[in-house]
Amino acid sequence: MIKPMDTCNLKPVRDGIWRRDFAGLMELYECNYIQLRKLVPDMDGVPEVAVSRVYGALDLHMRVLERCKYTTTLHLSYHFDDEHGIFLAPDIRVRIYHDAQVGEVMSCGHLRSVRETGYNKNTNDVPLNRRWHINRFLYKWLGYCLMQGHSFAPGCTTEPAADSEVTATDSLLITES
Repeated sequence: MIKPMDTCNLKPVRDGIWRRDFAGLMELYECNYIQLRKLVPDMDGVPEVAVSRVYGALDLHMRVLERCKYTTTLHLSYHFDDEHGIFLAPDIRVRIYHDAQVGEVMSCGHLRSVRETGYNKNTNDVPLNRRWHINRFLYKWLGYCLMQGHSFAPGCTTEPAADSEVTATDSLLITES
């Protein structure tokens, strides 16, 4: 069994500037893994659908989309309600690679009517800079969730209400970098 890392040493390289190359992205994936393991300490024992409730904070919703021997894919989000119904934000799907001890954002929200300019449909490739931005967002958001006290540890989660089912097509994410 691989012993998970417990600290992240992601620091600015110089003058508050982060490394935005492939090595920096891999380091960010490692830090995301560490924070995801703090949020979900028992990956095998967590229910398929769970909600972390912390007084004074938004409920954090998690759904296990896939469990495999070496990977687990999670969906993390808040649920918001407005005049158009319930929508998810930030609506993040993240894959955890247990053997490599990294966590990578697979998708982040849905775009409305505007094609993602950084996405090349011919190669099905997301540019390094875009991956760096969405994984940096995950890193900061996980830190915020952990700071608030969110956890999907046994005994810390609740089952969502039957009427709170939301589909991925109801989701929305607006980000600015």
